[in-house]
Amino acid sequence: MVGREVIGAHYGWRGWLMQRVTAVVMLVYTLLLLATILKLPALDYEHWKALWERPLMRYATVLFVLSLLLHAWVGVRNIFMDYIQSTGLRLVLYVLVILALVAYGVWAVQILWGA
Repeated sequence: MVGREVIGAHYGWRGWLMQRVTAVVMLVYTLLLLATILKLPALDYEHWKALWERPLMRYATVLFVLSLLLHAWVGVRNIFMDYIQSTGLRLVLYVLVILALVAYGVWAVQILWGA
């Protein structure tokens, strides 16, 4: 059993809430994207490109990507806290995951804005 010091009644509340909020954001985006794709006259390059040139889709996708990255961070952080006993190793893994998530976020923005 892992001995954790519980401080206050809200231990873990932020992580729990973040997982739920980001999951709802991702669900809403997924439904929006599916509905939008179903409304397209054709799934060809021109329609697909026009869809992603709309600012609403770009901003909604950025919000989705941010939610996905935060969701992943909270989940991976909790796994590391539960299963990695060595504080030094856990810190190294935290840094590696954070760097990877930031790189994925930057890459997603570059794809969306063609930078």
